Amino acid sequence: MTDPLAAFEHDLAQLASAHLIRKRPAVEAVEGAHLRVAGQNVLAFCSNDYLGLSQHPALVEAAQRGAAKYGVGAGASPLVSGHSDAHEALERELAEFTGHQRALYFGSGYVANIGIIPSLVGRGDAVFSDALNHACLIDGVRLSRAETHVYPHNDLAALARALEGSTARRKLIVTDAVFSMDGDVAPLREMMVLCERHDAFLMIDDAHGFGVLGPDGRGTAAHLGIDSPRLVYMATLGKAAGSAGAFVAGHATLVEWIMQRARSYIFATATPALVAEVLRASVKVIREEGWRREHLTRLIARLREGTASLPWEHPESFTAIQPLIIGGNAEALAAMTALRERGIWAPAIRPPTVPDGTARLRVSLSAAHSEADVDRLVAALRDVAR
Repeated sequence: MTDPLAAFEHDLAQLASAHLIRKRPAVEAVEGAHLRVAGQNVLAFCSNDYLGLSQHPALVEAAQRGAAKYGVGAGASPLVSGHSDAHEALERELAEFTGHQRALYFGSGYVANIGIIPSLVGRGDAVFSDALNHACLIDGVRLSRAETHVYPHNDLAALARALEGSTARRKLIVTDAVFSMDGDVAPLREMMVLCERHDAFLMIDDAHGFGVLGPDGRGTAAHLGIDSPRLVYMATLGKAAGSAGAFVAGHATLVEWIMQRARSYIFATATPALVAEVLRASVKVIREEGWRREHLTRLIARLREGTASLPWEHPESFTAIQPLIIGGNAEALAAMTALRERGIWAPAIRPPTVPDGTARLRVSLSAAHSEADVDRLVAALRDVAR
């Protein structure tokens, strides 16, 4: 009888030989940017907690207060009985904070994107997607069954040609605002001009810009001064906001349509109300504690100055994402291991997350880091590079 698992074992062995096996460490928070992994205390440059809010006392207190008031489960989908007054207040406050008419809260960024895109476009429509978009955007596009055009990364000329050649009923451009592996920002102003010219909508995933960029941390669209009824603004709340979930914001008509059509919203049990209370506290802190963004900006400049002489490519990025492109999978893993031996955790990112031949250390900075932390990382990187 044929072994039903033999093919999987063979494919796993192939992944291992290509240095593409992923492992899942058990992590314990210690304080700030310090974690304990397998009994080792490490200085971490791997988290998307860009403002250091995941352990903020105001958020922890809000979680405790929310649990005491609402319990720890929602019990049903939002359209049945899972939508609480805490969720209602959070959506209202997110809309006001980002400058939009209305917002809708989802349980995660992945859940949001695989629901939003198919609710906006389908058969007979066209979607235009950046080649380096996050997996959840790619999967949302596939689920939509719309005609798909993938344009080279941030290539406005190619995007314009694709839009001009489309006769689709509805057109939707989909892009990350800040790209998660390179830290560069999409040319959103120019994209909105193309939307006006070709009667299209622009959906941006601001997972890595919300809370960090723009006035008071209102996000990349606010940073670039974009305000249009054609804008579909999505952002996650498990990164700079320090908790969990995501939201989509925009014109009230668009958001109402998404609520009525997004299957990942309609058919999923709602996130517990205590999380909504945590996020309300987070938005308040993001607005009021601007020193966190100022400190993060200084750390970014300090790191870039310190890595200028390294032999690895360091793409231009003014965001908290600072990749160091090494190239080979084995070499990137070796650099990560060498840093871990020095008590520093900067993850090696390999294909298929990034293109072949561009394996890298993805350094993520946080307001929880100190200047001394960055200096320690730079010294270790120089030592490893030698």
